[in-house]
Amino acid sequence: MRRIKVGAAILNQTPLDWDGNARNIVLAIEHARALGVTVLCLPELCITGYGCEDAFLSASTHQMALERLVELLPHTRGMIACLGLPVLHRNGLFNTACLVSDGRIVGFVAKHFLAGEGIHYEPRWFKPWPRAVRSRLRVGDADLPFGDLCFDCGGCRIGFEICEDAWVADRPGAWLASLGVDLILNPSASHFAFGKHEVRKRFVLEGSRAFDVSYVYANLVGNEAGRAIYDGGALIASAGRMLTTGPRFTFAEHDITTAVIDLDATRMARARSASPSPACDLDGIVTCDFAFPEIDPEPATDGGPAWQVGPHVKEEELVRAVSLALFDYLRKSRSSGFVVSLSGGADSSSIVCLISFMVRAFLAEQGEHELRRRLARVDWPDGPLDARSTTRTLLTCAYQSTRNSSSITREAARKVATSVGADFLELDVDGLVTGYVEMISNALGRDLTWDHDDLALQNIQARARAPGIWLVANVRNALLLATSNRSEASVGYATMDGDTCGGLAPIAGVDKAFIRRWLRWMESDGPEGFGTFPFLDVVNAQQPTAELRPASSCQTDEGDLMPYDVLDLIERAAIRDKLPPLDAWTQVRTQMPEIDPRALATWVERFYRLFSRNQWKRERYAPSFHLDDENVDPKTWFRFPILSGGYERELAALRARVEQVSG
Repeated sequence: MRRIKVGAAILNQTPLDWDGNARNIVLAIEHARALGVTVLCLPELCITGYGCEDAFLSASTHQMALERLVELLPHTRGMIACLGLPVLHRNGLFNTACLVSDGRIVGFVAKHFLAGEGIHYEPRWFKPWPRAVRSRLRVGDADLPFGDLCFDCGGCRIGFEICEDAWVADRPGAWLASLGVDLILNPSASHFAFGKHEVRKRFVLEGSRAFDVSYVYANLVGNEAGRAIYDGGALIASAGRMLTTGPRFTFAEHDITTAVIDLDATRMARARSASPSPACDLDGIVTCDFAFPEIDPEPATDGGPAWQVGPHVKEEELVRAVSLALFDYLRKSRSSGFVVSLSGGADSSSIVCLISFMVRAFLAEQGEHELRRRLARVDWPDGPLDARSTTRTLLTCAYQSTRNSSSITREAARKVATSVGADFLELDVDGLVTGYVEMISNALGRDLTWDHDDLALQNIQARARAPGIWLVANVRNALLLATSNRSEASVGYATMDGDTCGGLAPIAGVDKAFIRRWLRWMESDGPEGFGTFPFLDVVNAQQPTAELRPASSCQTDEGDLMPYDVLDLIERAAIRDKLPPLDAWTQVRTQMPEIDPRALATWVERFYRLFSRNQWKRERYAPSFHLDDENVDPKTWFRFPILSGGYERELAALRARVEQVSG
């Protein structure tokens, strides 16, 4: 048996942070070396960071990346490693993985398939490398192989599938298998989305089985550039069996997942299988000397935490993904904490819970010393830090009341804030609202009334809350978090420069129906290992309301819009499935046949009208986290014209069909 110890690194990188990225790479290499790893896969574009955007088109970016690559070479002595960076070659920019062996560059493999949908825009910067094409690249005094390559290092053949390469039908692994590759490395920058980890596991397992190879998958972790969250989750499989899985949503700046693979076992599996005969054209194989040490066998350790299976995986993923993203956004934006305008309702309370979990999870995993080091700009209190003292230092909540606010939401806000240990402020903005109303009434020469000026009187209350909460955030050098959710964003049910105020909108990628289910789960079950959040009973008992009309109107969000579970289904039909109104109505009818067809048609028409009219609001929303491939964020998923025809002809077709059905 010929055994090799391989490793997959996850890294928390930052675009264009040359020193920080290099430090994480070096620490990962040293960690891998201490674990006895001889072949190490690091994530895609780990030298520059994946999310450099149009900075990839700056000559200095790829020049600096090559310089950092050369500086990192001495750290790879005695090891084979791959390092990701952009490379300019013959006036084309390519996303490459550089294979390094014992401190020397062996060659560069360029990515074949570029991710160009949704959150990804790789074709804007990079060119796809054609199959079976090779070239040479000059790096310093060395003339190096470049292109579609695999490598024979000391008798172990290594090939690459770079992230998207493994997600397509015509993946490079089939060609690599024909060249007798023993090991496929997949350096990835695969963003988190609900349920996506299971898809990755399937293509890693199937690649190792179909190609009779060992397969090493590495990924980024954390909030790299602001919107995308990376969950880590390194994977190592061999011949259709998962050997080990790495941690997900860790707060560590790097982590190494290892396994021992048996080259003879996968070679004999290929010999027994019906795989194609070995290729005779070996032009794409680059050879180098490397002496592998003797390695003892190790048992497989696949399994992962229990929260990754069962009926509440999505709830667990939400709390862990967003809390990690919030922590990284806090430290990378060099802020000293968070400020939340806490209404006592579902949205703002969910953000407070996410921050509370962030604190508890970080302290449990990394400890107080690491917290102080990572957030060195924070003015920490003297003495030891626990979850409550840390939360009070990092989180300020403010309940901003008007005459239309109720004692129920006031006490709910107080209970939520004090239960997690946040600093709680009460701000009465009714005088400000009255001042604005009187000023405009005097200017117009008439009184503003609810009969004639309903929307304007609602909006001024939300907008009057903005200056004060921004002032609190500025005084405390803190991030003001906007509390809008995806359902509100889709129909514009938010006041611009009011409740949309903030530098970050952490739940704008989550629909309201799921937020309400998640809050009930947090109250009754809670994240595994952290217990329940029982104080949410005061939030979950309420009917969502903006509290912007007089109490006598009994205002509710669903009364203004429609039931949130119906809105969610219509939104998915319109945004995810790209259906016109009539088809959306038909689809939702099959999902909720108990709803009266005319009522459903009214809600469908309301959704499409509000959606098309409010694109300008979505363009102005604070940055939000990408959590699934169904969101309405024009920066990451669904682009729509600010001015449009408003679905008039399509809505007419819907009305005609409803008349036929109801007549």
